[in-house]
Amino acid sequence: MNDAKEVWRTWPLVQREREYSPSSSATSSASILAEYSAQSREAERTFPCRKNLRWGDGPDETFDFFPGTSSHAPLVVFIHGGYWQELSKEESLFAAPGCVSNGIAYAAIDYTLAPRANIARIVEQCRRAVASLHRQAAVLGFDRQQLYVAGSSAGAHLAAMLLVRGWHQTLGIPEDAIAGAILLSGVYDLAPLVGTYIDGPLQITAADVAALSPVGLPHGRPVPVIVAWGEFETGEFKRQSRDYAERLLAYGFPVSSFEVAGTNHFDVAFGLTEPRNTLGRATLGLVVGKQPS
Repeated sequence: MNDAKEVWRTWPLVQREREYSPSSSATSSASILAEYSAQSREAERTFPCRKNLRWGDGPDETFDFFPGTSSHAPLVVFIHGGYWQELSKEESLFAAPGCVSNGIAYAAIDYTLAPRANIARIVEQCRRAVASLHRQAAVLGFDRQQLYVAGSSAGAHLAAMLLVRGWHQTLGIPEDAIAGAILLSGVYDLAPLVGTYIDGPLQITAADVAALSPVGLPHGRPVPVIVAWGEFETGEFKRQSRDYAERLLAYGFPVSSFEVAGTNHFDVAFGLTEPRNTLGRATLGLVVGKQPS
């Protein structure tokens, strides 16, 4: 056991819950979530958006798609957070304008929320969603060899689960289907959540911790990954991001990991494609292959 990484095991429950409560260090979380929605509606009004396309047959297995500037455009697939229990693609379109303005197609996917689905099923859904988008590249109009995944909070966990080894062949896509990832303020080890208020609808088991914690799983083909977090986050969110970045480096992934000044767990995502922001410059540099002007 690495004592520095496992110190949370010595804490009382109230301290662990505080460390894993994003709003404990972001008192304006409700207004930021409202801004997610407001900016998403503005994105729909400003840019062409294809709503409620299908990646699967289930009622929650849909996505919204903003075309890029050509059929050779890269695609960013965004996976929303909400502790696997809240939010949807409807609050996840705020990064579309920054993508489309830089020639990038953008998709936001839905998945079934807990308690109707457990984390294992949600992971499986996200893998099927990405596989479906990969297969639909020609129809949608993007370059399937430039498919990037991005996620915030629980969405970062789900995006990280797309980097592990062993699932691609089952769904009939190549191991190099994902070109890179942008992970924001994620939970990469589920163990500290067990028994907290967060765990109520999730019912995380010891088997889930072992099978669904990216920090402890073998990873596949190395691709460039950005691991970022806000300045005003709890120590545990920062620690988990740093630990996971180290894990990726050990597997040979090119990793850029950094703290985004002046942001918290929620508003850090607004900088995803903002070129005046450290995160936006890194993201656009990764996806379009150069630093934006």
